[in-house]
Amino acid sequence: MTNTTPTAPTAPARPAAGREIAKTNGEAQASTYGSTSIADVVVQKIAGLATREISGVHALGGGAARAFSAIRERIPGASSSAGQGVSVEVGEKQAAVDVQILVEYGVSIADLANAVRRNVITSVERMTGLEVVEVNINVTDVHIPSEDDTTDTPDTGRVL
Repeated sequence: MTNTTPTAPTAPARPAAGREIAKTNGEAQASTYGSTSIADVVVQKIAGLATREISGVHALGGGAARAFSAIRERIPGASSSAGQGVSVEVGEKQAAVDVQILVEYGVSIADLANAVRRNVITSVERMTGLEVVEVNINVTDVHIPSEDDTTDTPDTGRVL
C-alpha cells in the first residue's frame, strides 16, 4: 500500500545568478477586465527615483552618463533623466534592475546597497505589481566633497 499524502504546492523559485525573465516587449498583464502594459522606461524611472531617495547616494550613472547629464542640465528647459544610471529587464510578471551609483565618502557601501535594494524593490513592486527578482548595484565612484566641481573656492594645487 502506498502513502498518498497530499503535499502543499511549492512557490516558484526565484532565478539564480542568470536572469530567467520572459521578455514580453510590451505584452500586457492580463486580468478579467482587460490588460495592463508597463513599459521598461516606467520601471527604469521608478527605480531611479527610489535610488535617489536613499541618503548617501550622490549620483546615478557612470562617468560618461554623469558628464552628459551635467551638459544637459546647462541647457535651458532641459532636465536630467530620472532613469539615468538604471537599466531594467521587464517581463510579464517580473523585473530585474541594474543600478550604477556614485556614493558619498564615509558611507558604508554594504549598508547603502542594502537600503537601495530594499527601496527599489518596494517601490517597483508597489507601483507596478511586478515581482522584482534582482537588483544589481554597481558602485562606480566615491564622491569626495573637496572634489565637488560646484565650489567657489579656487584650486590652489594644495594636497590636503
